Amino acid sequence: MTNIPTITDIEEVLKTVYDPEFPMVDIYTLGLIYAIDIQEEKKNILLTITFTTAACPMADMLQDMIRNAVGQKAPGYTVELNITFDPMRSPAMIKDDDLKKMFDM
Repeated sequence: MTNIPTITDIEEVLKTVYDPEFPMVDIYTLGLIYAIDIQEEKKNILLTITFTTAACPMADMLQDMIRNAVGQKAPGYTVELNITFDPMRSPAMIKDDDLKKMFDM
C-alpha cells in the first residue's frame, strides 16, 4: 500500500526548498506557494506558485528544486507547476510574522 501524501506533507517538504536569491528563507514561508492540490485519482500534485519577480533569473532552477523535493516525498506522483503572477507576490504573503516585519517599510 502506498502512502497518500497530505497537504501538510507537501508543505513540510516545500519548507526545505530555498529560493537561491533569498537563501535564508524557504519558498513556503516566503509566500511563493499559492495552492497545493493533491489529485489522488490521477496521482498528480498541482502546485500553483509564483516567483519573487516576473523576470526571476533562477526560475528554471527553482522549478527543478520544487519538482525534485515534492517528487521524493510523493513517489509515483507527477508534480505539475502552475506559474502565476496574479496576484503579484508581496511581503504581505510571507507566512512568518517576524520575517514579515523585516520587509515592512
